[in-house]
Amino acid sequence: MLVYLRLLRPAEWVKNTFVFAPLAFGARILDPQAVRLSLIAFGSFCLASSAGYVLNDIFDRHRDRLHPMKKNRPIASGAVGLSEAGLVITLLVVVNAALCYALLPRSFWWTVAAYLALTLIYSLALKYRMILDVIVIAMLFVLRALGGAYAIEVPVSPWLLVCTFMLCMFLGFGKRRCEIAMIGNTHAIRGHRPTLVRYTPDLLTHLLSTSGGIAIITFVLYTLDRSWKSPFETSKQNLIYTLPLVVYGIYRYAMLIELGKATGPTDLIIKDPPFLLAILLWAIAAALILSGRLPLGGLPAAG
Repeated sequence: MLVYLRLLRPAEWVKNTFVFAPLAFGARILDPQAVRLSLIAFGSFCLASSAGYVLNDIFDRHRDRLHPMKKNRPIASGAVGLSEAGLVITLLVVVNAALCYALLPRSFWWTVAAYLALTLIYSLALKYRMILDVIVIAMLFVLRALGGAYAIEVPVSPWLLVCTFMLCMFLGFGKRRCEIAMIGNTHAIRGHRPTLVRYTPDLLTHLLSTSGGIAIITFVLYTLDRSWKSPFETSKQNLIYTLPLVVYGIYRYAMLIELGKATGPTDLIIKDPPFLLAILLWAIAAALILSGRLPLGGLPAAG
């Protein structure tokens, strides 16, 4: 059973917490029904993402056997056979479909269906396409956020979706930079992830700078956008005061990536106290601001 649990990669379920973003930014965090639906939506995406991980492990089993860490994955190591893995995927999809049909709005179904379809296309073809591989991963995070909004039936600001997309692009390019640093030479790269051959450190540095800068700009535009009817009224605009924490977190991530001191976002969160502290401080400050418990006064209107 532990082998099958490893196959599902429960440690990766933390990525599905993007489902809860609309719960907070939609001012529904104190609504028990909304919280219940968000938790169910989180469970649904955990099932969907695990199905995607198993499918990806099936396609990548030969390449994973050449990787210093991935060779220990259940399918690559031979601990789980292809037929058993296929059965696991079928069970995950069937249980997920039943869960969505019974407990979640119909609009939510389409986000999960789109997530599964995009995951399949990614595993078959798009992960071999430079730039597109990171774009697809970022789109999967946006679908998580959209799914959370559809689950509790709240609108989402387009600027927030764009900010989520660009932030995930930034993190994705950072992960590619870490993979190149960890693998080392071109011959080894070809045996691990083919697209890494075309990603050069200089190119990834440029892509990190561009995506990180756009992520910061879209965060600012989201907070200052007065045309979008937010349930928080002026408190949303006060999120601009958390900008220094946002800038610090993004720049520190870029710095540590360039220094080769991390293997990816998860590794940074676990092992770098300043980066983790920046995330926690931003979360606390955002919660206090949006709840009105940190009165800063609304920003003056232009003109």
